[in-house]
Amino acid sequence: MCLRVKNHVILDCEHTGKEVEILVDGKVIKAFEGEPVLAALLNAGIKINRYTVKRKEPRGLFCGIGQCTDCAMVVDGKANVRTCITPVQAGMVIQTQDGLSKGE
Repeated sequence: MCLRVKNHVILDCEHTGKEVEILVDGKVIKAFEGEPVLAALLNAGIKINRYTVKRKEPRGLFCGIGQCTDCAMVVDGKANVRTCITPVQAGMVIQTQDGLSKGE
């Protein structure tokens, strides 16, 4: 899974998934089915995924491999979803996470 790299000397980064729409904080954005949700968000200019509990500080892409929780968002009602390793599916509903959101 590439984060929208179009030409890479080693990695094969062709987007083979069809273009779909997902809903992010009430806004419809285009994405490629199967690409990481985080890649679609960054392509749409969305850099903040969540806000911390105590200081309400913004967080976004950090590790990009699912080891941290900086890219966690509420996806289809489920909180704490790591968007860097979650593949896009048509019609997803994604929300910026505020603190330790409970989701469903």
